[in-house]
Amino acid sequence: MAGSDIYSKRQWWKFILALIGLVIVLITMFYARHLANHLAENEENNVKLYVEVLKSNLNSNNTQDDLGIELFFLEMVENIPIIIEDEAGNLTGNNFSDEKDGDQEFLQARKQAFLDSGKKPIEGVGYASLVYYENSKIYDLINYFPVVQVLLLSAFIGLGYFFFSTTRKAEQNRVWAGMAKETAHQLGTPISAILAWINHLEDLNEGNEEQLEIISELSNDVDRLGLIADRFSKIGSAPKLTPINVYDELNECKEYMQKRASKKVSFHFPETQDENLMINVNKHLFDWVIENLIRNSLDAMGAVGSITAEITADNEYINIDITDTGKGIPNSKFKTVFQPGFTTKTRGWGLGLSLAKRIIEDYHKGKIFVKQSKINEGTTFAIRMPKA
Repeated sequence: MAGSDIYSKRQWWKFILALIGLVIVLITMFYARHLANHLAENEENNVKLYVEVLKSNLNSNNTQDDLGIELFFLEMVENIPIIIEDEAGNLTGNNFSDEKDGDQEFLQARKQAFLDSGKKPIEGVGYASLVYYENSKIYDLINYFPVVQVLLLSAFIGLGYFFFSTTRKAEQNRVWAGMAKETAHQLGTPISAILAWINHLEDLNEGNEEQLEIISELSNDVDRLGLIADRFSKIGSAPKLTPINVYDELNECKEYMQKRASKKVSFHFPETQDENLMINVNKHLFDWVIENLIRNSLDAMGAVGSITAEITADNEYINIDITDTGKGIPNSKFKTVFQPGFTTKTRGWGLGLSLAKRIIEDYHKGKIFVKQSKINEGTTFAIRMPKA
């Protein structure tokens, strides 16, 4: 259960970090909106003051001081696009561009957009009978700032995640390969010693059939240890692949595991067919995957149930489905079960399915995944292997 707790805590941390990120984005959006609204109010007030100055100048003798005041307020609205309409309906633009300030078609379209937005023009006099205005580019930049911020943060987080994920995966691969090879090396010495002791026992018990039978079984178990050591030694290096018949290989794995399973567990594997479905595999590693799946099924069922294998083929792939009648896997754990350290058992490292995924996908260019599962009904693991 320890591995399950690790991934449960990791999911909670992801949720908490995502929630904090969302809060930061919302605060930024609300604050940017507040600034934009405040700026819009200031711009509207500046335009109104400018119109009041125009009215005052039209009703006065246009002294030098009046012209100075008009120029001052003109500078205050120099970033605000303004359309001035005279009593005859002619339009004059300010702060659009040299070409567009006199373009009647363009100004009519912007005037209509202003009216369609529900705003009302500011009333003036004379050549500034009505004044229409738009918000400045600064207002638009403030409004779009949260969007730009989210995009930049997302890009930064995405690149950071990719970099650290790639680095972590490469480091895990090195650790796994080193651990596997060291395990194979450490197993080699006692295996060699045990083989020597077995040979010695055979010499001592020559003619004793009962003792020789026991010694033979010990020899078989030592051979199995040698096979396990060989499997570990192949982790981290490109294994040699050879074509095998998938029916024969599955039945060989089934026969080995069936002898070590409860008599109340039934195995239903397809018999060898006339058609030879061949896949390129490393026999030791591929058998490891199948045995691991069967062992997990046995653990999930306890001492009673059935394990069924089904083989199908399409144009490019051979599909192997292994189904048990065990306790099942929640939908939320379909991908998590393949992560290192995940286990629901009180013992074990939680590396079996993780190594199986590595063997099938990295070494054999296939796919392994949970095809379907229902709680207290069973689970189907699927393997897709390229045809030889």
